Amino acid sequence: MSESLRVVVLEGDQTGQELLEEALRVLDPEVLGLDLAIERFDLSLESRRRTGNAVVHEAAAAIRAAGLALKAATITPEGAQDVGSPNRILREEIGGTVIIRTGRHIPGITPLAGAHFPVSVVRMAVGDAYGAREWREGAEGDPQECAQRTERITRGVCRAVAEHAFRSARALGGQVYGGPKWTVSPVYEGMLKEELDAAAQRHPDVRYTPVLIDATYAGLIGGAADAPLVIPALNRDGDCLSDLVMALFGSIAGAESVLLALDEDYEPRVVLAEAPHGTAPALQGKGVANPMAMILACAALLRYAASSADQRRLQAAQAIHEATMQTVAAGVRTPDLGGHASTSEMTGEIIARVRTLLGG
Repeated sequence: MSESLRVVVLEGDQTGQELLEEALRVLDPEVLGLDLAIERFDLSLESRRRTGNAVVHEAAAAIRAAGLALKAATITPEGAQDVGSPNRILREEIGGTVIIRTGRHIPGITPLAGAHFPVSVVRMAVGDAYGAREWREGAEGDPQECAQRTERITRGVCRAVAEHAFRSARALGGQVYGGPKWTVSPVYEGMLKEELDAAAQRHPDVRYTPVLIDATYAGLIGGAADAPLVIPALNRDGDCLSDLVMALFGSIAGAESVLLALDEDYEPRVVLAEAPHGTAPALQGKGVANPMAMILACAALLRYAASSADQRRLQAAQAIHEATMQTVAAGVRTPDLGGHASTSEMTGEIIARVRTLLGG
């Protein structure tokens, strides 16, 4: 087996936790031939409330030390005085700056708007509308009552998003497409546009098509994805864009989400992979949820953990990805993809194909 690889596993809520357990079946050392040291933290809503979010801070410290983490979907309660989002705490404490979600063609599934090429959304992981201070002024219910919030982005995060967008576009053989609404907000949103323009100067070999955010949405629906696209975005814009892009390819459960903390050379030093969908309470206990995103998150982790000295991890990552797509192509699909397979049946078929691809 390969040298031991430490992975922090963050447990979650409802169907999110069920899908995490399915993904861990794929990561079994007996399947992959890898020596994995799994360290688990319970980030369920009950655990976060019981510990006053202390468990989230403990998990963040473990992730910083390990450099790799796999997270289940978790509930974010609505109450202002409740424990809030664990994602925000994790992103801030591990120094996460960039989130990448890539929609890609799922075999046998007809995409919308002719989207056959990959579309990656590279968005801010912190700041913007998330974590902004909010308040209201005036008498409640009065027509003059107003709601306000203060949003904040930094030059460093804008630069990280811009740089990673261009590097991702080069890797995909595609173009950087889209951008913020810099015409309406030249000071705030214009900061990201400035960094995108600067990155374009550093990467003259990468095609750059700056497009306002509203035109970006229209372009995606109108068929702009006739080549690989990388769309850089503010935090909230990117969150919304990601769901649209996933839907273009057939299912929000069809691709992974990766949070990156970058070093001074904009190379990943911490990687947290997860599914972009939520906890899907309506599917809990029914055994019909799509496990693809969580399983592809495992592949992403191993891909980032691979090195020239240890190709087994890269081989395992490629096998997981290929086996997942083969399974869908063979018609073993959950109901969201028009199939009749259960969650465990789909996972089992993926595992069987991983074993075959790895020569097991």
